[in-house]
Amino acid sequence: MILASIVFEIFNNAWPAALLALGLGSLFALILLIASIKLRVEVDPKIEAVHAALPGVDCGACGFAGCGAYAKAVVGDPELLGKCAPGGSDTNDAIAEILNLQMSGGGAPLRPIVHCRGEKDDRVFYATYDGIPSCTTANAVPNVQACNFGCLGYGDCVRSCKFDALHVVDGLATVDYEKCTGCAACAKTCPRFLIEMVPFTQEIMMTVACNSKENGKNTRAFCKVGCIGCGMCSRNSELFTTDDNLAHLDFEKYELTDETQVAMDKCPTGNIVFRGKNAPAPRPAGQKPKPAAKKE
Repeated sequence: MILASIVFEIFNNAWPAALLALGLGSLFALILLIASIKLRVEVDPKIEAVHAALPGVDCGACGFAGCGAYAKAVVGDPELLGKCAPGGSDTNDAIAEILNLQMSGGGAPLRPIVHCRGEKDDRVFYATYDGIPSCTTANAVPNVQACNFGCLGYGDCVRSCKFDALHVVDGLATVDYEKCTGCAACAKTCPRFLIEMVPFTQEIMMTVACNSKENGKNTRAFCKVGCIGCGMCSRNSELFTTDDNLAHLDFEKYELTDETQVAMDKCPTGNIVFRGKNAPAPRPAGQKPKPAAKKE
């Protein structure tokens, strides 16, 4: 009887406070609902549509903080169309359709090419580097390796890639084109600027896998597979030029022809190679160029 009396007394005193709390809670909820409606920021449906068309990797290759920021920017300034490297031409076409724009053509996806093919056994080293395992740090130390232009192989590019598309294989940065999205993080990270973003107009691209500006004599002394600037490639194909002891290929005009194949086959050191998905292995270091085909 005493317990029931106590419970009744508590209930009798508490219900007004509970009712007041319920009323205040409902009032605050109503105020918040009205505020959310009144203060709601209307999102342009085009921005939402563009955002949905983007790959959503937030890699920053477009120059913006992420896909959301780029979607807002490209709707406001259509001149920014075409900056999504991971999405490639399909994404650009989808955005152009959303914005009712016409693409000018082209749109080959950009993918990285490492301008070096020197593995550990191909290079000359003056000493063993025992410092911080970073290309940026090693690059500041003189004479880490004889070639001042080649890949250092400490993996700064590997650590910058969010997609596990780069690995150091036998001391050389190597791209896994099956995983690569073209975000360009690796190109921005390399302290020797060995990685170039190239328009892959074809599944596999020919390239000069060297960046040495040394003369031919020094390059031969430093690396078995370096470009010696002999000009053999440029004499066989107009797509190649030789400048500052180094051969260059015009990627915008590249196509595999008899001339470009001859230029590759006659390269004395074999530093003209294919890169891309399912690209054939380069000529082994030290193997002589193919003999010229006999004319019938």
